[in-house]
Amino acid sequence: MTDCNWQVIGIGVDIIEVSRIRDLMERKGDRLHGRVFTDIEMDAAEGGHYEKLAGRFAAKEAVSKALGQGISGIGWNEIEIANEPSGKPYVRLLGRAEELARERGAKAVFISMSHTDTLAIAFAVAVGGGNLENRNC
Repeated sequence: MTDCNWQVIGIGVDIIEVSRIRDLMERKGDRLHGRVFTDIEMDAAEGGHYEKLAGRFAAKEAVSKALGQGISGIGWNEIEIANEPSGKPYVRLLGRAEELARERGAKAVFISMSHTDTLAIAFAVAVGGGNLENRNC
């Protein structure tokens, strides 16, 4: 018998202008590295790909909304957006973000990101219950 009783815990979406992240990085890049963006996130944007950082920033906001909190009370670096070898993005929660997910009953947060030259958007869905490893659901 397949246990597919997933439950949506929350959803979140965020959109940001790429120029905001470009300006922040040009003015405060060293301070943002580690405080807002992890090493993995910075590596993804190597070579001035600010649209990729903007997507990750929007994803962090969307994840925090899906957890029902907003970014308040969660460190930016406690939500990490990484990629599987296939390129599919995934969320890694740490510290307070991980605690909040556990308190809300979220076992996973799925994300989708997209960008143009000027805008980046991300959508997140926090889910709980059921067997999240079962791909037949």
